[in-house]
Amino acid sequence: MYRIKVAVITELQEKIGKTVEVDGQEIALFRLSDGKIRAVENRCPHKGGTLSEGIVSGEYVFCPLHDWKICLNDGLVQAPDTGCVKTYEVMVEGQDVYIRV
Repeated sequence: MYRIKVAVITELQEKIGKTVEVDGQEIALFRLSDGKIRAVENRCPHKGGTLSEGIVSGEYVFCPLHDWKICLNDGLVQAPDTGCVKTYEVMVEGQDVYIRV
């Protein structure tokens, strides 16, 4: 595993997703209301909706296609739906945002 710089904090708007590509994989970055930054794979496990375009509420993102609720901490889809998305460890050093891949 290694880490890679994916953004600068000022590029991340609160509660608005940003898509980055690492090694051919699309990853959605989110800056939450509490300032935490989360990173998950950018595809809903249901029908492949682009999660970076979803609505963020607390520590969850709602898929823009069918409103599936996904936890940004652990990637788990919330009941009654099932499934999960891959999550990535985020590190912030100064203004730089890194993820471990």
